Amino acid sequence: MSPYEAVNSPALLKTVEEARTYKDHCALTKHFENLAEEMRARANEQRKLLDHYQEKSYLYGRLAQDQQSHTWALMQRYEHAAKASLGKAALHRQIAARLEQEGYVVSSHQAVDGISNPQQTNNWSN
Repeated sequence: MSPYEAVNSPALLKTVEEARTYKDHCALTKHFENLAEEMRARANEQRKLLDHYQEKSYLYGRLAQDQQSHTWALMQRYEHAAKASLGKAALHRQIAARLEQEGYVVSSHQAVDGISNPQQTNNWSN
């Protein structure tokens, strides 16, 4: 599966639906940011290729316009996927920040001492 398809894959959507904790949302934020970075890199590759096709169209004859339009479409697709992925990363970052502010994050000190508040175990009904 290409990274572009991975942005909206059923497996990822299920993971997003099952995310409940601060740690889950932080992991999703990182995943979406990495995906966006990869999409940007692929878009830049396509941009360079498009520049080449435009500068050297005489080398490709009748296929030059097809190559240019195909490359432009791929570049747009990757850029759109990067923006979508960054939007999803921002959403999960906000959710994680809200969970942290509301005290749903158990610090490593509390976890070691066994002093965790049972009220702070991801109770979404509040």
